[in-house]
Amino acid sequence: MKNKVFQFKQFSVSQSESAMKIGTDGVLLGAWVPVPNHIQKIVDVGAGTGIIALMLAQRSSAEVIDAIEIDEKAYIECTNNFEDSPWGDRLFCYFASFEEFVAEMNDEQYDLVVSNPPFYTSDGNAVQTARNQARFEHFLPFETLIEGASQLLSDVGTFAVIIPYAEESNFIDLAKQRGLFPNKITRVKGNATSDVKRSLITFTKTQLEVYPINVLVIEKKRNVYTDEYISLTKDFYLKM
Repeated sequence: MKNKVFQFKQFSVSQSESAMKIGTDGVLLGAWVPVPNHIQKIVDVGAGTGIIALMLAQRSSAEVIDAIEIDEKAYIECTNNFEDSPWGDRLFCYFASFEEFVAEMNDEQYDLVVSNPPFYTSDGNAVQTARNQARFEHFLPFETLIEGASQLLSDVGTFAVIIPYAEESNFIDLAKQRGLFPNKITRVKGNATSDVKRSLITFTKTQLEVYPINVLVIEKKRNVYTDEYISLTKDFYLKM
């Protein structure tokens, strides 16, 4: 099997067992999400290989960085990736559904809830492979993710996601129903002439009349990255 281990500057990630491999979405979210100095508790919903939690461990001094993974093989691999990292004492992966985790941690509050959620909706009876479980939205509906995040989030905490741009308005409307309001949006394009594909969004419990919205372009041309993308990811990718 090719590409079993993905090497970053300060850690490596085994991905032979996880249904979802290292991808641009996870790395973007892990690099983009604001991490203020006061953050002490972080939770990554749908951890997969653990890449986002590992990036946040590198970027922060948070004492607790929890992760949740429902697929057993991915959970085991995520746990091993945590233990093999320089921050194993701060990272912990729970083998549970998000609903189970929220119910168990109903008195816990986090400064940052982050998720690269599954988002491909199923029009029919998809074969329930591990990859489908990781990718099909009905395994973790946006409503369930938002409701759980609102319960886990501290009053001054941040909820951050990366989702398809086509789902941006719907996701924001659902979040508002749970008392979570956008305070920063970055829309992502592959290159200057391509359509916007992703939306990176942070939410808080404080509603703002005005908040920053910008566009991030990844490539100038094939395999030639923009200065903005290099600046965002240079602390992680070996060749940036």
